[in-house]
Amino acid sequence: MPEKHFSASAVARACLLAVAGCIFSLPALSASIEGSVQLALSEIKKEELPKTAEPAKPDAETKPADETQNGPSSPDKPDAAPEQPVQAPAATEDSSAGEQSSNPAMPNAKEGSPAPQVEYDVTKLPFPVQKMRELILTAAKSGSIEALRPLIGSGDDITMLSLTDIEGDPLAYLKSLAGDPDGQEILAILVDVLESGYVHIDAGTADELYVWPYFFAYPLDKLDAKQKVELFQIVTAGDYDEMKQFGTYVFYRLGITPKGRWRFFVTGD
Repeated sequence: MPEKHFSASAVARACLLAVAGCIFSLPALSASIEGSVQLALSEIKKEELPKTAEPAKPDAETKPADETQNGPSSPDKPDAAPEQPVQAPAATEDSSAGEQSSNPAMPNAKEGSPAPQVEYDVTKLPFPVQKMRELILTAAKSGSIEALRPLIGSGDDITMLSLTDIEGDPLAYLKSLAGDPDGQEILAILVDVLESGYVHIDAGTADELYVWPYFFAYPLDKLDAKQKVELFQIVTAGDYDEMKQFGTYVFYRLGITPKGRWRFFVTGD
């Protein structure tokens, strides 16, 4: 029995010593482990450490490709298309013909068109038209072409004396058309024209006119024998034959507006 008691005491003492040793050895073990961990971390190179991913920052200097190439775009203003050179429409024969036909002094009758009403009674004319006609007749019968000067107007109201633009003094131009140096032939034509029958055309429009002689708007193929005599008081038979080739009267004609403005006195086609 004493041996068994000794053995049990020895065992108990040995256990206590073992527990005590474990208790005292824990700090050293902990220190040893911590030291080894620190040593291991210190031995790792900085570039081997994993880098923390940082959120991407917008580059203030970097612009979208469409902005760097074409400038900033705006939702309200679409990118403008490249400008193209503007080309004027080419002139055509039709447009040229339209300009000519809009000229109130151009021949106004064609073969086959209906004949207008011919008037001889000047009392049917509006008073401003009667007055201008009398003034032109009086100036023409005076024998001096200068008497026409105050009647042909100026600026925008100047009387058209040619189907094309003229330069210089309008009365000098009229003299150049006459067969004599002083222009009396032109004055005689004015008298013959204004003492013939007349027509009233384009009534109620901006182009309304009273025109002498009435052949201006009367188809040549509809002239009777009496009317041909009236025509030959102004032109020759040779002139008439040439006009038939055009199909319309192309000699001197004179137009006056309802307000009494002397609109034109021209010849030609």
